[in-house]
Amino acid sequence: MHTEKEMSMYEFIEGEIIERSPAHLVVKAGPIAYYLNISVNTFSVLAEKSQAVVFLHFVVREDAQLLYGFADRKEREIFRQLISVSGVGANTARLILSSMSPGEVTNSILSGNVVALQNIKGIGAKSAQRIIVDLRDKVGKAAETDELFHSQDNTVRDEALSALVALGFPRKTVEKSLAKVLKGGDLSVEEVVKAALKLM
Repeated sequence: MHTEKEMSMYEFIEGEIIERSPAHLVVKAGPIAYYLNISVNTFSVLAEKSQAVVFLHFVVREDAQLLYGFADRKEREIFRQLISVSGVGANTARLILSSMSPGEVTNSILSGNVVALQNIKGIGAKSAQRIIVDLRDKVGKAAETDELFHSQDNTVRDEALSALVALGFPRKTVEKSLAKVLKGGDLSVEEVVKAALKLM
């Protein structure tokens, strides 16, 4: 049995796409080219691009070290959530994201649509139910956060979040305070931090 573990060693790669298929990309960054396992979704998004930023997830197994690439952070986050479910490995998660868009995966989980997940090759009824049970709350919170911050300057939010967490406040508490503060309109990082501190 191969063990897989999540690594945060690599965040993204930016470079020239020199080879592509619906299952892989080869991206040249400087003198090195990287082989990335991708989903059909990422292939479709990057189909017309010769240069791209591709977000990464690094998997270490007993027999291999593999890089998975994603067109955006949202798809990578769903991939990471999927592989956190018992019995769902990286290749199964990639297959799910090749059969459905990230939005469709999220909607299927939130609506408890076992049939939609079961229609994917290799996903049985038990696996589909486990994915829904394990991820419904996580996906729901992520969707809420996306909605809250969709129109906000994410750089300001992220910098304020980092600063407040570094000051010792729990991440969940910080996120709730920032959600309230950022509803007030455009603010600088300093103003957001100060306003959030008053709410905690």
